Amino acid sequence: MDYTNIEERMKKTVSVYEENLSEIRAGRANPAILNKISVEYYGTPTPINQVAGISVPEARLIVIQPWDKSVLKEIERAILASDIGINPNNDGNVIRLSFPELNEERRKEIVKDVKKMAEEARVAVRSVRRDGIDEFKKMEKDSEITEDELKQAEDKVQKLTDEYIEKIDKISEDKEKEIMTL
Repeated sequence: MDYTNIEERMKKTVSVYEENLSEIRAGRANPAILNKISVEYYGTPTPINQVAGISVPEARLIVIQPWDKSVLKEIERAILASDIGINPNNDGNVIRLSFPELNEERRKEIVKDVKKMAEEARVAVRSVRRDGIDEFKKMEKDSEITEDELKQAEDKVQKLTDEYIEKIDKISEDKEKEIMTL
């Protein structure tokens, strides 16, 4: 019996969750929040990191230095149009993004978002478990595996599910600590 497909789908769910968490603004400058922002560059939507150098010189500051100065206004416009909630500061050469200090209320809101995202990831892992078990039940119905093998497969899939949910919980817990201790 092959569990690699089930495990791959669970791994993918966890990696998507981690990627989504990296985009959460936690009061510390993280260039990952720019990942989904594209600029019009000679008529083509292009990710910011492909038209500019992105650096983090201080804990709460991101500096975007375009390789082509003509794209500066486009980058500024794209950041304003995105929903990252930070106003770009354009000095004609670079764009600076200053991250404000988070207050307690805002931190708690962010933690709620993290918990919601964690629950969505857990639901996705459980969905993979359900699909896997349904597949094994179909195999048993078609007499491809025995009832005992079905039981073993269900146990193995449940162990994988528990393992990946535990990973999600650990990642979530670490992110919550990071947010609350900044």
